[in-house]
Amino acid sequence: MMALFNQTALECSKLITEYYSTSFTLGIRTLDRKFHLPIYAIYGFVRYADEIVDTFHDYNKKALLAKFKDDTYQAIEEGISLNPILQSFQMVVREYNIEYDLIDAFLKSMEMDLYFQDYDTDGYQEYIYGSAEVVGLMCLRVFCEGDCKAYDHLKEPARKLGSAFQKVNFLRDLKSDYVDRGRTYFPGVDFNAFGRDTKQLIEDDIQRDFDEAYQGILNLPRGARMGVYLAYTYYQTLFNKIKQLPASRIQNERIRVPNPQKLALLAQTYLKYRLNVI
Repeated sequence: MMALFNQTALECSKLITEYYSTSFTLGIRTLDRKFHLPIYAIYGFVRYADEIVDTFHDYNKKALLAKFKDDTYQAIEEGISLNPILQSFQMVVREYNIEYDLIDAFLKSMEMDLYFQDYDTDGYQEYIYGSAEVVGLMCLRVFCEGDCKAYDHLKEPARKLGSAFQKVNFLRDLKSDYVDRGRTYFPGVDFNAFGRDTKQLIEDDIQRDFDEAYQGILNLPRGARMGVYLAYTYYQTLFNKIKQLPASRIQNERIRVPNPQKLALLAQTYLKYRLNVI
């Protein structure tokens, strides 16, 4: 019966991913089937932590996050949790030897969202590492399946991909982060005077991350390559849309890639994969 409990826990993480993100769900479905549930488990964990700091405004978010953190480590240490999201996550942590340092960094960034509204350069880099880069590294642990040499070789490109994704999110969510939550992630940027030149500097930095990440994608294990490339293509498409718009537009509108275009990207990615272009 333990197998049934574990399977239902993993299916809960899958359900959360499907409800919260069509983009990541599409990406995960194009991975080799053996990677599906472990990556759903990672996404479910990070999604719930992010929900605590971004959504539960009528509750004591500090206390909720502290309990979530304690429950996470208890689940990993004991190998069991009645919280299905933590049960599925601890299973993946233990099976793929995901380092505590990565989990620590992620939860630290979630805590930073409770206390910081403006970031200097060091804080910005720390936040991006913990909120995005380490998530990519957790997934890379799964993809490499214990091959430490491959992991070390792909570690930096994986970090760059997570960094690019997060910075694009910052631009996409500029209005909700700045207006609704009072957060300014980009260091030294006055969004009351946000213009073309500042936007261009940010975009140049993001493109460098994308360029470095791409080389890593080409060297991923084949079972992971198509799914990660699809996520890369989706974010690059979103980024290209943002680049074409004036600064004033992204300050007042959340830019999206429509679902029909996402499906078109999926078809294009599948064709490239079948032709062994990626």
